[in-house]
Amino acid sequence: MIENRNIVCIASSWFDHPTSKHHVMRILAEPNRVIWVNYHASRRPNLSIRDFRLALRRLRRSCAGPQRVPAGLTVLSPLLPPFPQSRLARAYNTRVLVRQIGEALAALPAARRQLWLFTPDVPELIRHFEFERVVYYCVDDFAGFSGYDPSAVEKLEAATLAASDVVIATSTRLYQSLRAVHSNTHLIPHGVDFEHFAPAAEPGRLEIPPEMRHVTGPVLGYVGLISDYVDLHLLAQAARARPKWSFVLVGNANCPLGALSALPNVHLLGGRPYADLPRYCAAFDVGLIPFRMNRLVRAVNPIKLHEYLAAGLPVVSAPLEAVLEYAPAVYPAQNLEQFLAACELALRENDEAARRARQNLVRAESWHCRVEEISEIVSAAAARQTREDRVSALPLGVGR
Repeated sequence: MIENRNIVCIASSWFDHPTSKHHVMRILAEPNRVIWVNYHASRRPNLSIRDFRLALRRLRRSCAGPQRVPAGLTVLSPLLPPFPQSRLARAYNTRVLVRQIGEALAALPAARRQLWLFTPDVPELIRHFEFERVVYYCVDDFAGFSGYDPSAVEKLEAATLAASDVVIATSTRLYQSLRAVHSNTHLIPHGVDFEHFAPAAEPGRLEIPPEMRHVTGPVLGYVGLISDYVDLHLLAQAARARPKWSFVLVGNANCPLGALSALPNVHLLGGRPYADLPRYCAAFDVGLIPFRMNRLVRAVNPIKLHEYLAAGLPVVSAPLEAVLEYAPAVYPAQNLEQFLAACELALRENDEAARRARQNLVRAESWHCRVEEISEIVSAAAARQTREDRVSALPLGVGR
């Protein structure tokens, strides 16, 4: 395990629902000192109530200054104008980041420094500090996100790759793409908080949430952000075709929900605390990953897949590469006919032996195991470049 380092982590908000970066940094914060930077300048906002509320939350956190959170990390929330196409905005953001990170590092005991990037679009930061290692931890094909400028993201990711010592990819598709550019790229799939979700597989062990007690029939559940990559049209079709089935969606929505909200057998519960998610899984008969097969989704390794399996649930999912690796515990489906057939098969495979078999598929894939593996890779990698080499590797117009 990496020890006694000052680690700077550039990622989305620490206060969001836990993702891979939260799990990884929470573990690394135990033997190290971690500065987590909430970075929100990748996507240009739109004129929506949601983005207005997000801006207000970010303003309040920025005004609060650095925060020490229970996990032992120092969280910075710099107020950055989200205009990634503007060189002026990027230059301003870099100055703000350098100042706040520099102040946070100065408050820590002297130690070797590492930079862990969970976003591809801040290569400018690399030139301003002496880092023992620069790690690019890639979990998505970021150019595929709605609201991102694909050409700008691809250019900035190329610069980040050029100046990184180690690259971690969480799916085979990402690994193949990044390995072609960076020779020290490693495939490390997501882990799972197994002990957190495993009790859901034991009938009666967890108390079912009150709002689930009136839900009747087979329960097909989804946990996670409801965004434009979720096939809401497919879910609405399935709900109409099987009125005796209940479809439960647990998560915040950042897109219009359309006809789903009017269907009597669809239950939109909104976001719930991470601590309560196993209780919802305990009320499900099937875990759903109903994604659209677009550029973004094809590169995804969904954490919810591992969490569903740890909870003993059969999984009906879009045919993602990362999902198909767990066949026959998962049932791939892309259109309505396939989806309904897959759900019917999954509902028949829900006895205790099947639940235990599914759990065994991910029992050894804990986040601690993943972080140990990544730590060995990062520690063993010789620094590819000096600070000067990293700066010279940045393309003209980036980081200068």
